[in-house]
Amino acid sequence: MTTLLSQLTQLSEIHADKIPPSHITIAGWVRTKRGSKKLSFIEINDGTCAKSLQVIVDASLSNYADVEKLTTGCSVKIEGNLVLSPAKGQKYEMQAKNVHVFGYADPETFPLQKKEMTFEYLREVAHVRPRTSTFSSVFRIRSRVSTAIHRFFEEQGFFYAHTPVVTTADGEGAGESFKVTNFDFDKLPKTKEGKTDFSQDFFAEPTMLCVTGQLEGELMTMGLNRVYTFGPTFRAENSNTSRHLAEFWMVEPEFAFADLNDNMQLAQDMIRFVVSDVLKHCSDDIDVCIQKTQNDTREYLKMALERPFVRVSYTEAVDILSKCKTDFENPVFWGCDLKSEHERYLCEEHFKSPTIVFDYPEELKAFYMYLNDDGKTVRAMDILMPGIGEVIGGSQREDREDILIARMKKLGIDTNAMDWYISIRRFGSVPHSGFGVGLERLIMWITGMSNIRDVIPFPRTPGNCKF
Repeated sequence: MTTLLSQLTQLSEIHADKIPPSHITIAGWVRTKRGSKKLSFIEINDGTCAKSLQVIVDASLSNYADVEKLTTGCSVKIEGNLVLSPAKGQKYEMQAKNVHVFGYADPETFPLQKKEMTFEYLREVAHVRPRTSTFSSVFRIRSRVSTAIHRFFEEQGFFYAHTPVVTTADGEGAGESFKVTNFDFDKLPKTKEGKTDFSQDFFAEPTMLCVTGQLEGELMTMGLNRVYTFGPTFRAENSNTSRHLAEFWMVEPEFAFADLNDNMQLAQDMIRFVVSDVLKHCSDDIDVCIQKTQNDTREYLKMALERPFVRVSYTEAVDILSKCKTDFENPVFWGCDLKSEHERYLCEEHFKSPTIVFDYPEELKAFYMYLNDDGKTVRAMDILMPGIGEVIGGSQREDREDILIARMKKLGIDTNAMDWYISIRRFGSVPHSGFGVGLERLIMWITGMSNIRDVIPFPRTPGNCKF
């Protein structure tokens, strides 16, 4: 049986020189159209690659009147001859023999116009922005990055683990979580003390959307040795900055019999694997992003491949920052939380190389990180990349039950409710490590996009859950 899809040639195959000049059929959306009563030039893109294809339609076509009505956004199927183009700037063009219009786009109401459109405007019409050259490139890169991450961990012997989206544990201890309930808010049950009676809720206790899959990942690594999670996480932080989302995707590997040095090496290898893959397969899409953002990320991407990842302790990093002549907006002192300006100075100005900062003050990091013998620092690490700053954060996990409990109590975390997590420390505990990669942050660095809302198809932010 011949299907519609089986008839079609994708533009990605044409531009990859997999299709010789021949009689073909394509389908896609009109980017632009210009012409006259004798001839029309239509730029078609089918979403499979950054490059479009110019189609020439002669007025002798039986339904040329339909072609004349085509505007930006219309969808078409075109049958004709693929030929080498005599025009500069394009290798191929198509001479149409038959044009079928799937659907017209009303030029008065279609949100995408030929004029320059701001990223802010395109966020308001996120349902159609994947049709723009910039965002189709960004989202193809996002897909490629995701695929490369899965392939990297599979090659490293990791198992893909699915951890809960609904949980009772705030893995970060920050309290900025979305509550999950089945209650009718107009009829909330109360305890004798007048508080909400969660024993009558669906899960019989307070629950929330996950802010991380790490804790459950640690449990699974004790049986599977190496696991990684890759899924959506949620944080109810009322922040409207260019770096925050309420819903975002995290990659979180956890692996047994591994210390901080193993962790740093794995994270470095993952970045290099992903960057190499994207440069190989998404070159045209990166060019589109560079042209739109005026931010040549290739320099930084090649730096990740060609230069060593410098390793420096937090104490050394603070000493470097304290002695430099740059006037930072945020003060530098031992115990301060390094800001983006500090991180970028270290990797862009001082080392001029990807930089890993490790052994942070205990107060700056989460309860599950391994406490060093000095009693002041934990075996944490952040990977800083030129062009953006931190892209990965991780640590060797605390595998000593008594020290973990002491840190949790110090932070006011209910150890009884978290005994399921603590207990693996008394059931054959081993050194283990892991890290977290914010997918959107990684894609911002690769594409040069300056706002995190522009690297996820449908951003969720305070006051916005549209589409």
